[in-house]
Amino acid sequence: MNTALYIARRYLFAKKSTHAINIISGISALGVFVGSAALIIILSVFNGLEQTVLKMVNTVTPQIVIEPDSGKTFNPQTAYFSRLEKDKAIYSYTEVLSDNVLLWYKGKQTPAVLKGVSSDFLKNKSLDSIVFDGSFVLENPAGSNAVIGAGLQAFLGVNTADPFEQIRVFSPKKGASGNSLNPLDDFNVMDIPVAGIFEVQQDFDNVIVVPLNFARTLLGDNTKVSAIEINVKQNVDAEKLKKRIAEDLKGAYKVKNRVEQNQALHNVLTSEKWISYIILTFVLIIAIFNIIGSLTMLVIDKQKDISVLSSLGAGKKLIRRIFLAEGMMITLAGCIFGLLLGLIFCLLQQHFGWIKMGEENIVLSNAYPIAVKWQDFVLVFITVGIFSFLASKLASNLSVKKVDQFNKDL
Repeated sequence: MNTALYIARRYLFAKKSTHAINIISGISALGVFVGSAALIIILSVFNGLEQTVLKMVNTVTPQIVIEPDSGKTFNPQTAYFSRLEKDKAIYSYTEVLSDNVLLWYKGKQTPAVLKGVSSDFLKNKSLDSIVFDGSFVLENPAGSNAVIGAGLQAFLGVNTADPFEQIRVFSPKKGASGNSLNPLDDFNVMDIPVAGIFEVQQDFDNVIVVPLNFARTLLGDNTKVSAIEINVKQNVDAEKLKKRIAEDLKGAYKVKNRVEQNQALHNVLTSEKWISYIILTFVLIIAIFNIIGSLTMLVIDKQKDISVLSSLGAGKKLIRRIFLAEGMMITLAGCIFGLLLGLIFCLLQQHFGWIKMGEENIVLSNAYPIAVKWQDFVLVFITVGIFSFLASKLASNLSVKKVDQFNKDL
């Protein structure tokens, strides 16, 4: 049996001559307990928010997108893209033509991003989950329809139930001089009814989705596209396909996965999580370093024991390890029970959803989302372990000074 650990465990549960030592030790353990529980809960909440937001964003974000390396458009009518479209690993192959346009509706106007998509875009069965008014229908027997972002609907006041009111879309004509007597002669103008309103994330609020043929007519481009969006079949590794496409295209195009397409969003979600972790870690450090006061008082209380151990031949190393183990046991016990409490809270929140965020919306459910990751438990335990070791190490050095003092007295 490890002698230092055995003695430290006896000290942990033994009655101290000064009651304040027990109180300070309890406060130290309680601080670590609360801090560890709070840290794991906050990290799990951020995990849940990240998964929920990205799930909604990924509804309209393809697994792979191919864009021109220079310029705004490219010609997809090549032998390579024809073969790629027929690749058995691909579930949907969507040609996209997009550009900035001006929308007008009942006297209000606003700039927007027009996104014309081919029919494969509607293979995404999750599109209906982001529609909160109307439906995600781009074509019907009566003609083309548009689906617009929530930001456009809020500004223009579009009513999908009004069949007589349509959005008027303006796009500059190619090669227009701008010297026409009538400014409208320099624009292509088309009307389109709105079939639905979708809400995902702020970056998509100003997007109007239309059929590809409508976009080609409005933008005056019958062959080129702005991008090709690809979703793969189940059990197909999208990242491997992305790398293969990038190698085949040899740098002539930008080939991006979902993370690369939404890099700013991923950075924000990740930075918020780690900033919260750092802030709560500082609070946890304050609680951990309370152990210095507890161990200092314990060393003073156990001066006679230190003298006896020293006279029996115990070296400085053994005595230092005793008080180091004492401090580690106090803080790690608080950490373990705190992690257990945090896990129980997270599981209960996942099942019952007791903590609410406010009004329910299309992006987030009413209850705070929780996602438990074992990596976070390891991270918190290691964090507490490192700072517990440093604090206990500082306090244990005092015990060595007491040994030196005892030897000097002899």
